[in-house]
Amino acid sequence: MATPSQTSNYIYRQGTTPNTRAAISQKNKVYSYLAGTTEFRQIGVLSEFGHDESRTPDPVRGIGFGDQIAELVPGVTEPMTLTVNKTLLYAVNLFQTFGYKGGVEGLVRSLKHHRWPFDIKQELVFSELATANDLEGTKTANTQPSGEGFLTTAVQALITIYEGCWMNSYSASYTADASIVTENSSVTVTDILDGTSQYGEYVDTGLAPTDGLAPGAGASYRFSGNSAVTPTF
Repeated sequence: MATPSQTSNYIYRQGTTPNTRAAISQKNKVYSYLAGTTEFRQIGVLSEFGHDESRTPDPVRGIGFGDQIAELVPGVTEPMTLTVNKTLLYAVNLFQTFGYKGGVEGLVRSLKHHRWPFDIKQELVFSELATANDLEGTKTANTQPSGEGFLTTAVQALITIYEGCWMNSYSASYTADASIVTENSSVTVTDILDGTSQYGEYVDTGLAPTDGLAPGAGASYRFSGNSAVTPTF
């Protein structure tokens, strides 16, 4: 078993990070199922992690009403794509960090050997400064739940679960003018969750005029009680 010990191997030692109000990459932790384990493990020597998704709104127009958009109808959201790049280690390659029996663990050497999807968890760890000063007295979603509301002074991380992931690209190159070998991958995600909330048709996403928001105070004039009135700003 080539599973590294994150308590004894110096490569996985953790250091401290600055306390700032701006989110920094040093406080972004990414987890997946390491080959041979049954729980999330933090991905070590991760050089880049990013996410990207898109959705195209389609315009609705009417003949005889001039060059005017009646309404924008959101189209179907494209699957989210993650960028996951890490330094290649002899004992743990990128396939192994996602749970596949690759490298020294087994025969997986190609994307065509992948039979099952995997999950990824991201934790954007809050600084002590932001937790103590900026989040005090607020109900912060996507964080550690506590009874009816959410913890405020003990908030530690903003959690995102990327569910049902498949790698859609993988590359690594060995060059004469560089010693470090980086594995580069793109991952397609089936669904995105916060790990605690119940999702559905009537999930609270904000900006709903039915919540009593006045036009121009968060809710769009287009969806206000009297949308026929020309708004004045």
